[in-house]
Amino acid sequence: MCIRLLAGMTVVLSLLAAPPVTAQEQMGDPDYRPVVANPAYASEGPRILLDAAHGSVQTIDGRYMGFTALARADGYEVVAGTLSFDTPGALDGVDVLVISNPAARSLTEGSAFTEAEIIALDTWVRHGGSLLLAADHAPHGSAAQALAGRLGVQMGTGYAFRPTETGVTSNLIFEGDALGDHPILRGRTAAEAVGLVRSFTGQSLSGPPGAFMLLITGPHDREAADQETLQTIRDRMNEGESRQSVFMALSLPALSAQGLAFEHGRGRVVVLGEAGMLTAQMIHFPPEEQREDFRFGLTTEGHDDEQFVLNVLHWLSGALN
Repeated sequence: MCIRLLAGMTVVLSLLAAPPVTAQEQMGDPDYRPVVANPAYASEGPRILLDAAHGSVQTIDGRYMGFTALARADGYEVVAGTLSFDTPGALDGVDVLVISNPAARSLTEGSAFTEAEIIALDTWVRHGGSLLLAADHAPHGSAAQALAGRLGVQMGTGYAFRPTETGVTSNLIFEGDALGDHPILRGRTAAEAVGLVRSFTGQSLSGPPGAFMLLITGPHDREAADQETLQTIRDRMNEGESRQSVFMALSLPALSAQGLAFEHGRGRVVVLGEAGMLTAQMIHFPPEEQREDFRFGLTTEGHDDEQFVLNVLHWLSGALN
């Protein structure tokens, strides 16, 4: 399975870097049908606002349909947010705000958010709001960095990767000591404990004082500035250059984590350096290519990502303390 995953993620990375190709489509997996054995809310659960006002393709009916389905199966109400955050009333009645892979406002305005929006969000969280911010590999970290910085979070803004016996991988595994000690990882019961989290190409993070590291990067993990640089690292290693010299020339040590949780004033914040683990997605190929659709995220096997997502929402909504 790991070989297939790595090969498939090469397809995903090439699609992200290339201009849109109408013959292939990256989309939410319509076959994902989550069932939650012990829903946190039987009915009329907390309201989740999934941001759709800042250029993200991670929308309720798009690539985040899997996240939406999982949250609704757990009893949450999920609605789209179409207003700027500094609009009066934009966050009224919202229990958990989810922002995933916002896009830069323009070529000259690298941040996805205006200063007024960042101040409004900071104030909202400090007064008791809960925020889940997911921003993965370049360029998403750069678009989210101004907001993250206001919360005390530093983003690597590139492509985090891990050396392997045969090269490098940007699909990171977190288990054992790489999982922090936090209610999100313990769950409400022993049956909800998270033992292994898999991410699907992201960046690294470091948090403010007092932040809990949920997903802890390893001592050998590195970060390349962009996909082209990551591919150059692979190419030069394949040509026989020593990994140490290639890593030193083309990458930096990864920051300390790929997932953080902390309190901010009276509110709660979870920041993830990877967005794919929160949902189920697929690459759909046309029939003439004679290729199977490639799936990644929650529908893959060998990890506890689904429970991890539920536990994050439980902590943010107050069902888990």
